[in-house]
Amino acid sequence: MTMPEHATSSSAPTAPAGGGRWWRSAVRTVLAVALGAVVGVLGTVAHRTQWQDLPVGIVLALAITLSTAVLCRAWSGMGPLLAAGAGWVVAVQVLAVAGPGGDVLVPAQPVGLVWTYGGLAMFLVAAFLPRSWFSDRPR
Repeated sequence: MTMPEHATSSSAPTAPAGGGRWWRSAVRTVLAVALGAVVGVLGTVAHRTQWQDLPVGIVLALAITLSTAVLCRAWSGMGPLLAAGAGWVVAVQVLAVAGPGGDVLVPAQPVGLVWTYGGLAMFLVAAFLPRSWFSDRPR
């Protein structure tokens, strides 16, 4: 008597198709928060830099913020984008508070306001970009 072919193969349990994906999502979210915080710190430190009376610091800070937002959206969708935005906001707001000596990294001047609200706008721009730009499906 012969056994069916599927009965002779190893009967080791297989993992469900979606199992194990939650931790990847959690790791991506944590990394996105960290990336957003790093970009927030770098941008806050550099946003007031000028070169020959040109505001290169704010332009570069906003450019790296937009590229971070687009990267997080392309990497894994809206969750990491929101996580990076949260990390960015926390970093910028913590650094905007007056330090023990009274120094402020984000003063209430036009460049500070452009950095604070412009950075938030960069995350909004990335959030409202068309979904098809981030799809791997051929057209």
